[in-house]
Amino acid sequence: MAKTLPKRSNFLGLEKEFSSLETSRVAIVSAPYEHTVSYGGGTKLGPKAILQASQYVEFYDEETTREIFRDAGIATLPPINFKGKKDADALRLIQQAVEDLLSMGKFVVTLGGEHTISSAPVAAYLQKYPDLSILQFDAHSDLRDEYQGSKYSHACVMMRICDMLDPQRVVQVGIRAQCKEEADFIRTRGVKTFYAHGIRDGTYMRFLKTWDDFVVAALTDHVYITFDVDAFDPSIMPATGTPEPNGLYWNEVLQCLRQVARKKTIVGFDVVELAPMKGLSHPNLTTAKLVSKILNYAL
Repeated sequence: MAKTLPKRSNFLGLEKEFSSLETSRVAIVSAPYEHTVSYGGGTKLGPKAILQASQYVEFYDEETTREIFRDAGIATLPPINFKGKKDADALRLIQQAVEDLLSMGKFVVTLGGEHTISSAPVAAYLQKYPDLSILQFDAHSDLRDEYQGSKYSHACVMMRICDMLDPQRVVQVGIRAQCKEEADFIRTRGVKTFYAHGIRDGTYMRFLKTWDDFVVAALTDHVYITFDVDAFDPSIMPATGTPEPNGLYWNEVLQCLRQVARKKTIVGFDVVELAPMKGLSHPNLTTAKLVSKILNYAL
């Protein structure tokens, strides 16, 4: 059985009783990969910062009225070593790690690292759930076919995912920065995109239905979530490579996640693009609490 991290460095700071891989339903994979960042750097430090901050997240969730680790167990694996690996080779390492855990019946959470990493767990999950849809929280569409000469750029991750499944099974929330080619792809290929400005001005509201109702309706029964923390407004999430104004706020995100969890089955997720800032701890804690919240909703 694979080695797991001890209490002092695992997610939530859990005793072995609740963090061994054998007895845990949840497995956390750290993928500190950073190769194609285009503005601010530091995403390779994100997974460790999330785990460290999680030690200060309360076990008890006041909303679901439980301590999720007691119900499910949460095992945290050592970070993947990407030495000498990049692009397709790096993604293969992540995909294999997730496939191994899925074969053991685990609910897998992947922590990045730059957004590039997300295509790997999606590829693994598609083998188990052929009807899989992707719920992407993000400031950017990430639908370029290539960027700065690379098809493996973080700006291309959703296009690589669209190479694997019907683009109509991709649902984007919070988008507010894209190029014309991405907008054209969304329009012609049927990507379901909920722009930040439309969420704010009521574009997606109908009688007795709010924007998150339409997000849920666009998803298949089995949902994988990829969450780029720059989906949040920079006022609460400055620690990311390319922050964009007019982002989502905590309550808006939780409102949507609750709706999805109530009506669909969340089968796995990743959280990416945290770039820790020295002397500023709240973005790390916010991200760690987001992971805890999604687990509480999904399970």
